[in-house]
Amino acid sequence: MSTILKWAGNKTAIMPKLKKHLPAGQRLVEPFAGSCAVMMATDYPHYLVADVNPDLINLYCVINALPNSFIADARYMFDSQNNEGDYYKLRDEFNAEPEPYRAALLFLYLNRHGYRGLCRYNKKGIFNVPYGNYKKPYFPESEIRAFAEKAKRTTFLCASYEETLNVLQDGDVIYCDPPYDGTFADYHTDGFNEADQRQLVSILSQKAKDGYAVVASNSYSQLTRELYFNFGNFACYTVAAKRSMGVAAGDAKSAIELIAVLRPSVAYLDELPWFGFDPAAPVERKAGDGVQA
Repeated sequence: MSTILKWAGNKTAIMPKLKKHLPAGQRLVEPFAGSCAVMMATDYPHYLVADVNPDLINLYCVINALPNSFIADARYMFDSQNNEGDYYKLRDEFNAEPEPYRAALLFLYLNRHGYRGLCRYNKKGIFNVPYGNYKKPYFPESEIRAFAEKAKRTTFLCASYEETLNVLQDGDVIYCDPPYDGTFADYHTDGFNEADQRQLVSILSQKAKDGYAVVASNSYSQLTRELYFNFGNFACYTVAAKRSMGVAAGDAKSAIELIAVLRPSVAYLDELPWFGFDPAAPVERKAGDGVQA
């Protein structure tokens, strides 16, 4: 199943490999919601989906509450307003902060009609992605309906990753997919810098000590290898992912991504079944950076 939104770092293509590292649990907690590709490709009893971007969470809440009305109104916009003039008028309307339902419609429209599906704001919080000039942008009706069904067992929260990781419950599984080191990170006015990367790993390490299963994704860089493998003592794996954002139109390239897994403290291991590997097995470290393919 593809996702409602185009999104930088969308996990749909690598889900078969990522799912091998996600343990069973009562609830999957995602502090970086993004496109919700992981939520849509898994089957946990419950989900806590959070993001610091209020426009993103508002979209998901509106679809959860009014899926049929949303589909009808969004389809009208796709059918009647696919041109450059309307795009910039609607972008201006979006930046004027309309009421939540209208804002959700505009956010989807801008995502599918804007350049390469970017979600970008300037320091003043103004959405500034230019027109994408697509002949017929795809209208994701089936994806919206599937999402609305899964949303019935999901709690949506507009909050920072620190706030989200402070409301964990017994049996939760944590999956973090933060803005990647060395790549586009302006999906929110505050951005996401090296200090944030370090703070996140520190918090995740503590959550594993508290007994929570932790899985994280990031770019494969010197910083992430240092943080997740050396400092955080995560078991690290690599996966090749197709990347279309940030490359020339018509091109695509593969990028190596990191999947980092931190097992919960020993007292909890018997309670958390794991898929794809033995949590009691020693970490297999290669010469060099210690990361497994």
